Amino acid sequence: MHRFFAHNLVHLSCLLVTLWLQCAAATAWAEVGAAAPRPDEQFDVMNLLDERGLHDMDNERWNAYGQFTYASVWKAPFAAKYTNLNGSVNSLSTESERSFAGTLTAFMGVRLWKNAEAYFVPEVISERALSNLRGLGGAVQIWELQKTGTETPQIYRSRAYITQMFNLGGEREQLISDPMRLGRVVDHRRIVLVVGNFSVLDFMDKNTFAGDLRRQFFNMAFMTHTAYDFASDARGYSWGALAEFYWDDWTVRMARMAPPDHPNQLELDLRLGTYYGDQVEVEHRHTLLGREGAVKLLAYHNRLLTGRFTDAVAAIQADPNKNAAKCEGFNYGSTNAGAPDLCWARKPDDKYGIGVNLEQHLTDDIGVFLRGMVSDGQTEVYAYTSTDRSLSFGVLAGGTLWHRKNDTLGVGGNFGWISAAHAEYLRLGGVDGFIGDGGLRQASEAVGEVFYSFAALSDLWLSADYQLIVNPAFNADRGPVHLFGLRAHAEF
Repeated sequence: MHRFFAHNLVHLSCLLVTLWLQCAAATAWAEVGAAAPRPDEQFDVMNLLDERGLHDMDNERWNAYGQFTYASVWKAPFAAKYTNLNGSVNSLSTESERSFAGTLTAFMGVRLWKNAEAYFVPEVISERALSNLRGLGGAVQIWELQKTGTETPQIYRSRAYITQMFNLGGEREQLISDPMRLGRVVDHRRIVLVVGNFSVLDFMDKNTFAGDLRRQFFNMAFMTHTAYDFASDARGYSWGALAEFYWDDWTVRMARMAPPDHPNQLELDLRLGTYYGDQVEVEHRHTLLGREGAVKLLAYHNRLLTGRFTDAVAAIQADPNKNAAKCEGFNYGSTNAGAPDLCWARKPDDKYGIGVNLEQHLTDDIGVFLRGMVSDGQTEVYAYTSTDRSLSFGVLAGGTLWHRKNDTLGVGGNFGWISAAHAEYLRLGGVDGFIGDGGLRQASEAVGEVFYSFAALSDLWLSADYQLIVNPAFNADRGPVHLFGLRAHAEF
């Protein structure tokens, strides 16, 4: 009962905050003698402060933003030849279920000294995953779901970091005020250093048409490469350092981040000289037939205390007592006494991957995207999804064509594959962080998604969504799965 009360209390509080901010915005406009903004105009309290001489949007000393998002997805019952076979624990339930995630976030930035800034981002989340976040490889139905989340609201620090910029010349560029970015004028050629607590996805593998999933797609498959096992804690954040080098239409980014102590857990291993996640990205921005686009190449290397699938299989073949039910170290709770387990195989090892990220405007209001990545597929998932190779693509269209310019329609698809070694481990009954049905008839996991985002107010969007997941957990013996979703998103 207390969880139900707390869960609904945070949702009611967030709704009241949103309504209060809308009223405050209208009152502020009245105080300065301006007409209230029309529903299709974006109200920005920072612009109002600028008009009063209290805040310079082009050269900010500080800024503050917030957001509230609530998404709910219903899963219909589906058919499967088996579920959690022989004591395995990672199958998606075949019964109907509802999943939700609600977040309330504050973004705060301040200038420290010349070209140096600090950012602090606290967040509250309440969530319920389908089947305790088990049974899906990369096609997780709501991207905000966390591996340690609960229905009882949790408050935590998502980010706390410092940036230092060094201007190197070239044309001048106006950076627009945004969450985690102060408005200011910078050189087109510059170096930016970042140190602290953040997500590597705050800076790398960004995509205009598949990145802002609070207003775009629901499914995690469209947040980044599902095969990108980027170092992070169970919430998706880490401690580390990142450098960006901008030179006209080119950017190079490099980062080293701390991995979790154990796969998919909250505690981080901060011995960055021993275990780490390294990544480098090269970006080129271009104009094609008068329309903007970008190409990004991303490579990563993880050095981890991790297990190889072939070693886990070899361990049980050499000694049947080295099975999932008798694991003496960290494992995922399987009681399958005939199955291999990665807990018998963990040792210092390496994991590699490389991927490409494309985006292209077709018109002012329509854009397409594509992401593809190949990871080596030899070691377990450590911080992200169970996918070893992935391909996602889609199109987003603004509503100008039907006279709803702030609405968005999106259609996308994602395919994920696992390696032969990974498949053999699962076929024998093994489990990893998210999948393991006790058996496997290998197939690619695929998700198709279509959503429509309706701009109800200037800062409030309501979205409807449908997802079809085929071969959940890369298993042709299960599914397909139909999901239906609704979302409310407010910015202030």
